[in-house]
Amino acid sequence: MNFKEFNNLSKEKAYNALEKCCVSKGWIEKVIAKMPFSSTDKLIIEVASIWYTQCSESDWKDAFKGHPQIGDVNSLRKKFANTKKWANNEQAKVADADDEVLQELAKANANYLAKFGYIFIVSASGKSAYEMLQIIKMRLQNDVKDELHIAMAEQHKISVIRLVKLITNLQENTDLRSYITTHVLDTTTGIPGKNILIAMNEFRNNTWKPIAIGITNSDGRIADLLPAGKNVPSGNYQMVFDTAAYYKNTNQEGFYPKVCIEFIVTNHEHYHVPLLLNPYGYATYKGS
Repeated sequence: MNFKEFNNLSKEKAYNALEKCCVSKGWIEKVIAKMPFSSTDKLIIEVASIWYTQCSESDWKDAFKGHPQIGDVNSLRKKFANTKKWANNEQAKVADADDEVLQELAKANANYLAKFGYIFIVSASGKSAYEMLQIIKMRLQNDVKDELHIAMAEQHKISVIRLVKLITNLQENTDLRSYITTHVLDTTTGIPGKNILIAMNEFRNNTWKPIAIGITNSDGRIADLLPAGKNVPSGNYQMVFDTAAYYKNTNQEGFYPKVCIEFIVTNHEHYHVPLLLNPYGYATYKGS
């Protein structure tokens, strides 16, 4: 359906449509209460605001129940029939993994469920099982409160992806970028730095708190570090790049096991924070 048709849906049909994007009843009802939206950009901003500022922890955990465990194909087929096609597409790259990686991923998922009490939520589109394995290993190190906020952010990324599938031309007509992006270039080899884990932290209450964890793609980029429509408050932030694992995987000896870039956000413009990397040095700048 197009945006006009979406705006004109009855409450019942709007509920059924939005449930394909996120099964949290609280989120769905609050989105419907805001309809109709004046523009697609307004829609994206409002659904993010509702999720982050009006929904509760119980709403977030309700949404998590709408997903099969990553890589669990049998569960995928038996449950959540209304999102089966979309979820299958989102997890397509998992099927390309070798058995060893899948077994590790399954074990990590079990450990995650045991520690946090809900399944591992990650925006899986375009990610391989290897990439998700690296992400879940890092997220397993988080405490319960910090991880819940990262999981809910990943849930909102998934909700936006599904809104794009629901509403025709939404992607073409709307700014869906993360407000903070990065890319890594290996200046020794002249190629993008792929499969580099990045943790983004916010300085809050006199300590650094993780707000996002991602991994660079084959172009050395993370386009969706933060969900579309999610602004960050003014303040101090940092990106921590796991360069030790990158050097090991590329058979290089690196001097810096981690690179930490701290920067200041002063407004709601787009911030691009690239990293130029070599084994014995690095550089960064404010990009566009």
